[in-house]
Amino acid sequence: MIIKPQSKIKGNENGLYIVSTPIGNLKDITIRALEILKQSDFILCEDTRISKNLLNKYEIKSKLISNHKFNEKKNTLKIIEYLKSGKIISLISDAGTPAVSDPGSVLVNECVKNNIKIVPIPGPSAVATAISISGFSDQFYFHGFLPEKKQQLTRELNRLSEFGSSLVFFVSPKKINRTIPEIKKYFSERKVVICREITKLFEEFLRVDVDELTEFQKEPKGEITVVISEKKIDENSSKNLSESDINKIDKMINKLTIKEITDIICQNSKVSKKQVYNYCLKVKNEN
Repeated sequence: MIIKPQSKIKGNENGLYIVSTPIGNLKDITIRALEILKQSDFILCEDTRISKNLLNKYEIKSKLISNHKFNEKKNTLKIIEYLKSGKIISLISDAGTPAVSDPGSVLVNECVKNNIKIVPIPGPSAVATAISISGFSDQFYFHGFLPEKKQQLTRELNRLSEFGSSLVFFVSPKKINRTIPEIKKYFSERKVVICREITKLFEEFLRVDVDELTEFQKEPKGEITVVISEKKIDENSSKNLSESDINKIDKMINKLTIKEITDIICQNSKVSKKQVYNYCLKVKNEN
């Protein structure tokens, strides 16, 4: 069914519209998104071939302009000129919400500097979708794509392992098998959901304890979103901490990192680093 837009975008002026598009199933597009896209003078997109699948399905004839990470800065000046001249321009990505692990932030910042109206058109999000089906804490940290180089990946996962919240990040199917051993190393005793091809025909959710996670027998296809469960907090973590240690931690908790606090407390106390760490984590989550 083709949804026809209104003849005018009521109550809206020219400006930049950040339009969320389906992450797989083209039927997930919103009516408002279709209205804006059909009435845009230009639609900025990452890959014109991918975007045409959506636009052709809904008979959208607006002119496409390729706008990806390699030409975003170069395009920005011309796009700002179009916007200042009164054009309605929509920004879309290949899937999901633009400027979230996708091109767009450069243009958005230039619009802010030039007092150009920016309008969000919300819709599908792989991050929110993955969290919603995970069953994990809805207090989460979204990292985006993990680093490609081994040293950077190791350093980043080590940093993320200190977070008590659920974690969400994107992984390329070509890199998932080399990432799995690192996930097991830094997130032992947690749970994980590997979401593949969300909303598409071969949608798959792999739920497993991190310690039982194994590499794929062959390279999987499609986009992958990984969700790691929140860190377990030992309710008895303060059992062997002295009142003096607890007072020190409470004073430092909003000033130093958990690692820094742990090192300071353990220098002058026989309490284990794990106990200090868990107590700090508990206090952080309660704040």
